[in-house]
Amino acid sequence: LITKADGSKFGKTESGNVWLDPEKTSPYQFYQFWINASDADAERYIKIFTFLPEEEVMAIIAAHAENPGARELQKRLAKEVTCLVHSESDYDQAIRSSDILFGKAGREEIMSMNIKTLSQALEGVETFDLPADKLAGNGINILELLAVETTIFPSKGEARKIVQAGGLSLNKTKASDPNASVTLDDFVQNQLLFVQKGKKNYYLIRIA
Repeated sequence: LITKADGSKFGKTESGNVWLDPEKTSPYQFYQFWINASDADAERYIKIFTFLPEEEVMAIIAAHAENPGARELQKRLAKEVTCLVHSESDYDQAIRSSDILFGKAGREEIMSMNIKTLSQALEGVETFDLPADKLAGNGINILELLAVETTIFPSKGEARKIVQAGGLSLNKTKASDPNASVTLDDFVQNQLLFVQKGKKNYYLIRIA
């Protein structure tokens, strides 16, 4: 019986645990489980769930002890287990997804992402459905999109103020022109638009 540092069971009946089936726990969610393990749990898990040689495991643990903030122990654990259960490709996608929310990934990275992986990475983010015909012709004015077709902003005036102040990004690219139009080409694979308001407010607009 595997237990966590808090004494709770590591099993399918406990909340917050993981499945090997990617349909029940996506590779991104799987990776996040291991990367967010506590120091105590990560030290135990890397000995149990990986095939790394003992001397390498001990070296990783020692390096982590010298600089816990770098979280090298959790990073190596997450990589080894994700590649083992899923694939190196799934691991790479999980890294890219994490960079979207927590790192410095830019427009090029997000536009090249797999739609399913991106959706999984943004699971839980407030999502708005937008009919495709709203983008017909030359697209839709950005303020109309943000304050009328969605409720990302309570009003066009508020949206205008934040856009002009540089506080809004579409697919990790700053939007500074309140008169700009958003077209289908701005959506990842013509399906998803990742909106960031300020530093920590995230939204997803999905073509219905």
